[in-house]
Amino acid sequence: MIQRLLDTAGVSFAYDRDTALADITMHVDPGQAVALIGPNGSGKSTFLKGVLGVLPVISGSLKVLGHDRDFNVGGHIGYLPQDDHIDADFPVTLRQVVMMGRYRRLGWFRFPRAVDRQAVADALTVTGLSSRANVRFGTLSGGQQQRGLLARALATKPDLLLLDEPFNGLDQPNREALIATVRELKSQGVGILLTTHDLDLAREVCDSVLLVNKRQIAFGPLDQVLTLANLQAAFGDVQVEVDEHKVVIPGHEH
Repeated sequence: MIQRLLDTAGVSFAYDRDTALADITMHVDPGQAVALIGPNGSGKSTFLKGVLGVLPVISGSLKVLGHDRDFNVGGHIGYLPQDDHIDADFPVTLRQVVMMGRYRRLGWFRFPRAVDRQAVADALTVTGLSSRANVRFGTLSGGQQQRGLLARALATKPDLLLLDEPFNGLDQPNREALIATVRELKSQGVGILLTTHDLDLAREVCDSVLLVNKRQIAFGPLDQVLTLANLQAAFGDVQVEVDEHKVVIPGHEH
């Protein structure tokens, strides 16, 4: 039986004893991408932080790679937060930024080994940035910087990758490049949990959906979860564009 990378049963998280997200039962398997969808303030980022161990579990269970969350999963989880950035004036190359993802394995007073340099090269390859490796990070386009920060997360060689709104603000070429990266990572057996408002994107690259609004609305295959009834439970009034056979969430059109 394949070991699940992330497996939760009725898990709830809290900020200062106030429940922020309740009763989540879902899983991520190797080579699977799960879209985490809900309105602003619904608990999407909360769930990612809960998986990372930043927030306390107040009920239910959460296992990462078959272990309770307090087990040291170290570099097995990669994380790309929202609005992550590096000062454009900081004199560092893209390769050096990606190498930062190896620091947990390296320690602060060791030089990169061959295995570290190879991990960085692999991360740059999968994100399509090998040719930009020696370019100063601050001179890259916004989309290339976003992909570079993803490469930094990938340099840890994670089994499970958490992405918080990774497609926000990307132009079409960088969006397509990131989609290609997600597909390649899936083919390598990496499990991915990504937050998004873009239902078309979810259909394009994800296998399952977790729909939330302070609690779980539904989890499962896209065609079973992204129904009008479920979307109304999460977002309220939802318009359906019948001619294009797609759902458009007011205020979250793409």
